[in-house]
Amino acid sequence: MTTTTSSRTHAYRASIIHTLDDPAKVGIKSSYQYFKDGLLIVENGLIKAIGSAEILLQTLTPDTPITAYENSLITPGFIDTHIHYPQTGMIASYGEQLLDWLNNYTFPEEHKFADKSYADNVADIFLTELLRNGTTTALVFGTVHPQSVDAFFEAAQSRNLRMIAGKVMMDRNAPDTLTDTPQSSYQESKALIERWHGKDRLHYAVTPRFAPTSSDEQLSLAGKLLNEFPQLYMHTHLSENKQEIEWVKSLFPNQSGYLDVYDHFNLLGERSVFAHGVHLCDEECKRLAETDSALAFCPTSNLFLGSGLFDLPKTEQHNIKVGLGTDIGAGTSFSMLQTLNEAYKVMQLQGKKLNPFKSLYLATLGGARALKLEDRVGTLLPGTEADFVVLDYHATPLMTYRMEQTTSLEEQLFVFMTLGDDRVIKATYAMGAPVHTRS
Repeated sequence: MTTTTSSRTHAYRASIIHTLDDPAKVGIKSSYQYFKDGLLIVENGLIKAIGSAEILLQTLTPDTPITAYENSLITPGFIDTHIHYPQTGMIASYGEQLLDWLNNYTFPEEHKFADKSYADNVADIFLTELLRNGTTTALVFGTVHPQSVDAFFEAAQSRNLRMIAGKVMMDRNAPDTLTDTPQSSYQESKALIERWHGKDRLHYAVTPRFAPTSSDEQLSLAGKLLNEFPQLYMHTHLSENKQEIEWVKSLFPNQSGYLDVYDHFNLLGERSVFAHGVHLCDEECKRLAETDSALAFCPTSNLFLGSGLFDLPKTEQHNIKVGLGTDIGAGTSFSMLQTLNEAYKVMQLQGKKLNPFKSLYLATLGGARALKLEDRVGTLLPGTEADFVVLDYHATPLMTYRMEQTTSLEEQLFVFMTLGDDRVIKATYAMGAPVHTRS
């Protein structure tokens, strides 16, 4: 499927909400903008205006097409800050924690991506699932094979999506058929950067899998790539599992901790995103904030693998950028709504709350800020790219009935985030063009 940017003015009428800032910083009332009967005007793939339908309808020319979505809520497209597209075929694999799960399920599946045609097929399935679930931007792991990244970017480009991805760098502690070398990983990554980074809506992420699978030399060359090319991303894992953390300490005895390994090799920065961060000390939180690095909160996979509970209030205290990640395939759903459902439970288990407006922030603007894309996606402000989703208040009989009992917008959002899944997504748009319409 090939899509293009919408090249004319088109208006969309429904209830509309988007986040303006983090509720933890500005308070809930100042954190969002909502129009019960709203109009979103899109022109040449960008948001031209947002506001009350009663007012904005008067500004349209008589021939402007208007799509009205009844019993619906328009929000920005969801942003997934950590996901593995090669793990699509092994989602819902039973009964392991992190390190055994990698060896028993992940590595055998990733072998298959040496075959470009296999990677092409999975990339298509993966992006179709993202769009069916309302996710329009994601930070994505490939495999060690360069062709896995080519397959992903080709599929994303054909849909005109804003996506970030990279080739895994992994030169030790993995099967021989899945390892590269420091020099080959540098050269192959560099070639992919030159081919894809900044092309259309695509960005490249330097992607060491995690510290245990990269030698000092490979991590050093990862830092070199970040220094050589402007505005590259860095994407890896951090402090997900206690056994993993002990392994890192044994492999890097000269560093003070897990984060310090990455810091030592100059991998922290404003476009560095670390998945998980479940077991961070205060010093590590302080350093993440100092370097403007970001964390991806992955509640579904943290629960599924028994890794631990992410301390969101602690990251707020340290002013760390945080986005939300489904972490497919340890995560069990492509749905950001289901991921927020699990995030709420993670907070409950710690005796804390996750307000629905904070949830909306994490899934949209929070993710955009984590990826340094807030000037382009994550809100519906005029001038930003028209990536948005249409949520259906009547997606299921139970949701229809439950919505009838709600008395506030906050309650409606919470119902979406608790009962919602792919059935809620009525339509998904990228740059003003429809990329998914529910049948």
